[in-house]
Amino acid sequence: MERTAFVFRALPGRRDAVDAVVGGMAEEIGRVAAAGGVDNLSLWGVADMLYGYGECAGGTDDMLPLWNRLAEALSGTAEPLCAPGTMRLMYHDIGIVRADKSLIRHRVFSTVLKPGCEEEYKRRHDGLIAARGDAVSEGPDSNFTIWYGAGYIFGYCEKVKSFDRPMTEAERADTIAWETRQLEIMDWLTDDVDWITGQKHEPMRRVL
Repeated sequence: MERTAFVFRALPGRRDAVDAVVGGMAEEIGRVAAAGGVDNLSLWGVADMLYGYGECAGGTDDMLPLWNRLAEALSGTAEPLCAPGTMRLMYHDIGIVRADKSLIRHRVFSTVLKPGCEEEYKRRHDGLIAARGDAVSEGPDSNFTIWYGAGYIFGYCEKVKSFDRPMTEAERADTIAWETRQLEIMDWLTDDVDWITGQKHEPMRRVL
């Protein structure tokens, strides 16, 4: 199985039209994905972008029939930005994946990297992987991947509900320190750290 991601960008003033097209073909999207061997598919929107995540039974090429059908259906409302197999995997923490998706809630987010900061972003997240070592965590993060393409970061994470609890003071301080440092190299598109910065961003919305 191979995880993959893709992105479309809505044409000016056509974001709502993109959502409507995708919503109107939900059943067809499900059929095309299943026929191609794509599972756990979801489509998300932020700003003028449509982000797709899925898990391919074989390889990334499994996603191409769906990608091509979406490109056809969205012609005139959106343009392809990052095709399946072209986005760089910047971070992963797969942990123990819950097949029963009622046990998880999604955290899906997006940022835009500042010019020249792609490698620094990767280096910082490689450090997190190295610190984790070979340990496989039961949660709270599960099936967590972060992707880069065309200057943008997109993250997909399945948060295990049984681990939900308020942050401790130490965790809160660590989160603030990490996210404040990350602002050196990126700007947020979603509202994940508005509680730290006082800024106002929209939440990631699920389109399908």
